[in-house]
Amino acid sequence: MLVGLAGAGPAAAGDPNGNFMVRVLGTVVDPDTDVQSLTSSTVGGPIAGDADVSTEVIPALTLTYFFNKNLALELFCCFAKHDIDGKGALAPLGKIADTWIFPPALTLQYHFDSMGHFKPYVGAGVQYIAFFDEGTGANALGATSVDIDNAFGFTLQAGADVSLGGGWVLNADVKKTWLNTDVTWRNAGALGIVRADVDLDPWIFSAGLGYRFNLEDVFGRRSAPPPLK
Repeated sequence: MLVGLAGAGPAAAGDPNGNFMVRVLGTVVDPDTDVQSLTSSTVGGPIAGDADVSTEVIPALTLTYFFNKNLALELFCCFAKHDIDGKGALAPLGKIADTWIFPPALTLQYHFDSMGHFKPYVGAGVQYIAFFDEGTGANALGATSVDIDNAFGFTLQAGADVSLGGGWVLNADVKKTWLNTDVTWRNAGALGIVRADVDLDPWIFSAGLGYRFNLEDVFGRRSAPPPLK
């Protein structure tokens, strides 16, 4: 996408003060997992155990619209597959689930513009994680299926762009999200239905390359856009 925009010539000329930015990133998703409760339908109360969600390295994309030189709205998006391993009393069970996730995050950002080519920013917003294609892992629990509820969470963000000229930037970014979900294993042998209340709270570390330009240069305009203020 970046190469295509840059190669479009005057129709999508890079502009370090443009109103739109696309970034392609390498991203580390590192869940800070904490199982709040684990229950069994046959035991009738809490059971011992914990879980750990795998850290994954994935490609990601951000789309950022600048309302002015300081305020911007960013959409972060990617896909990832995570393994869920037993921990503590559940450690001998190995991998107890796996799932694909679609975790878009929307943040409102403030960009500082008094440091020349170095442009740090902070942001806050929300993240939605959709879980799909859940699997039972090694299935030492003997479950017939596992379901993970989709979840919303609050996100904080900090990062920086370093201008390389011609609209190109280097970017580094970190996000922290706090969210909670429920995991349900069905027909898990002697345990029956097992339910876990889990805080995921992922850290999301990203670095990559961005390209900033004016949307009007791509879709056409009737007059020159006013400079961002």
